[in-house]
Amino acid sequence: MAVKKLDEDTGEIKRLYVAPHARRDGVARRLLGAIEDVARDLGCQLVRLDTGDKQPASLNLFRSTGYVEIPDYNGNPYASYWMEKRL
Repeated sequence: MAVKKLDEDTGEIKRLYVAPHARRDGVARRLLGAIEDVARDLGCQLVRLDTGDKQPASLNLFRSTGYVEIPDYNGNPYASYWMEKRL
């Protein structure tokens, strides 16, 4: 599942991955948009996610699509950035 409900209005995006051969063609941006649509269909008004410091392309994608950094919300010891976006 790409979206995990955290509460009635908030979802968490889990495991967004694009294979290396499909990168730089807009696949990640389209996939993220589709996942956000799923979150809306589930009744989410806000989505959150986390990412590590070894994924700079992911961090750039999230920032460029409206995600803003927030404090740690899930205690993930492998994450370096926590972000959210109002849908």
